[in-house]
Amino acid sequence: MAWSMSFFIFIALLAFAPICFSFKSNNDYLYPQYYYRSCPKAQEIVKSVVAKAVAKEARMAASLLRLHFHDCFVKGCDASLLLDSSRGIVTEKGSNANRNSARGFEVLDEIKSALEKECPQTVSCADILALAARDSTVLAGGPNWEVPLGRRDSRSASLSGSNNNIPAPNNTFDTILSKFKRQGLDLVDLVALSGSHTIGNSRCTSFRQRLYNQSGNNQPDSTLDQSYAAQLRNRCPKSGGDQNLFFLDFVSPTKFDNSYFKNLLASKGLLNSDQVLATKSQASLALVKQYAENNALFFEHFAKSMVKMGNISPLTGSRGEIRKNCRKMN
Repeated sequence: MAWSMSFFIFIALLAFAPICFSFKSNNDYLYPQYYYRSCPKAQEIVKSVVAKAVAKEARMAASLLRLHFHDCFVKGCDASLLLDSSRGIVTEKGSNANRNSARGFEVLDEIKSALEKECPQTVSCADILALAARDSTVLAGGPNWEVPLGRRDSRSASLSGSNNNIPAPNNTFDTILSKFKRQGLDLVDLVALSGSHTIGNSRCTSFRQRLYNQSGNNQPDSTLDQSYAAQLRNRCPKSGGDQNLFFLDFVSPTKFDNSYFKNLLASKGLLNSDQVLATKSQASLALVKQYAENNALFFEHFAKSMVKMGNISPLTGSRGEIRKNCRKMN
């Protein structure tokens, strides 16, 4: 009888093993319950501050989501992006991908301050980024998911990594896919995560090259709807207006939904890095069509890809530190 009971327990543990241990990294684990004992109100505090910030400015949801993406693609999800320049540190905030566009740092400061009062030096800035990204998505009407936790914060930053690893608006499809694969992400992750552009804004300087053909005839990119291009040219002239903002998804700019993919099928993707998903690969086009037709499928794949992205090379165990201030090392 004892042997039978032991065997049953063993089988039960095997059944749950994929769930418990699917986020292994360097002999340590990320798991959603990481702070249940050490800081039980951690997720509640993050959600409260994010909700207040998004209620004040809807655009903040996209900004916080973008910070997590830009952090994970450089040295892994370690909050290196949040470090300001100091002795031995050159901030990633000055990279081509972040300069004059990365925002939301004050919201993260507020979250960190509240957490330090509740449970000092316990919740990492890297985990705050991951939670804020999830909460921002949900507040904008997107999917929910459990965020595996237990990341620690980097003691270094990489300006060159930020310049080289983060996909740029004018990158080719092959270059973007290569940058994703370098992080252990695949085509499904690329297309699903690109769907985050269903919310947020982009600057004129990020897509101007699509409006004015460099050959000299000043005609828009052939993959861009001509009437849409004409509207964009009104506020994005050939010179000047670099910082003018435009919705990435003009149909429902503050709602997290699948209209982004419908826009791509109508040749109304704002950035070149958006539109190439529907023009340069039959495999990616097939995914764009699936997501345009099935919002639930997009939500399912997006949530899975966010968990996968959040597990890029996290610092765990004794590596890194838990910063007291997200902008500087302890």
